[in-house]
Amino acid sequence: MLSRTADSLFWLSRYVERADNTARIIDAASRLASMPIAYSGDSNEWESAIAACGAREAFFAKHPAATRETVIDFLAFAPENPSSIRRCFDVARANARAVRTALTVETWEVINSAWLDLKRYDSKRMDRPQLNSFLASVKEASLRFDGSAYRTMLRNDVYYFSRLGIFVERADNTARILDVKYHVLLPEPARVGGGLDYFQWTSILRSVSALTAYHWVYRDSVRPWLVADLLVLNEQLPRSLASCYRNITEYLDSLAQTYGKQGPSQRLARSMRTRLKNAEIKEIFQSGLHEFLESFTAENYKLGVAIADQYLT
Repeated sequence: MLSRTADSLFWLSRYVERADNTARIIDAASRLASMPIAYSGDSNEWESAIAACGAREAFFAKHPAATRETVIDFLAFAPENPSSIRRCFDVARANARAVRTALTVETWEVINSAWLDLKRYDSKRMDRPQLNSFLASVKEASLRFDGSAYRTMLRNDVYYFSRLGIFVERADNTARILDVKYHVLLPEPARVGGGLDYFQWTSILRSVSALTAYHWVYRDSVRPWLVADLLVLNEQLPRSLASCYRNITEYLDSLAQTYGKQGPSQRLARSMRTRLKNAEIKEIFQSGLHEFLESFTAENYKLGVAIADQYLT
């Protein structure tokens, strides 16, 4: 396979996953911002959404304050934001067109129809029903893309590069959401485990579609260390860091077998998976959840660079 084809497949999936994640972050911020002050606290939920998307610097270079209108416009529609939902689908569709013959009809149609559908939404008319409809469309498009690829594509290098993009992006997104919860969302005086804490942790679980899974696994009220255990170490949850690296390792090993050669990306992925398999949530909290997630995000970025150097350039 040509490296530019692999690159388009990898980034097609990353941008679709990024759009889905951004939609989930906006949805969580909207839920918390609509709660009474006794539950939502004094923190700016819209500013936390900007932080979770890693766009704080770019946002405040354009806007003086994080309000509902400015954040939704910047994260969902702004052409100057390379990670806005609309820009993500623009780039995803461009990459899909570049590798049109490598995709099944069903997979291409999902991307093309989503790109067309999102054009009918106007950032200037984002009342609550319109916002909910827009976010639901984005999340549905991501699910359909994921499902169409899973059900219709051959298990070959085309499929492996596509899936790698999803899980590298997903791992980064989950780590960022969890990290922001700990350092932005919860006010300093708030008591961990209190009512405010409960609603904020619940919003995080909702944002990654894991609230029901949490109760299935732990059969307990929402507790910070159990949420972290689910999102970091539980391989049963598709969005957990451990699950992402199980899949990343599998698809990188499949590529190594296909091309008859291993490299730095396989070694980095195995190292991180081993680290996650051997970790315990109690030790992570004792050494610092923020420090763990910060280290993870940096290593995940290194893996993305290694994949690009090994296969995409």
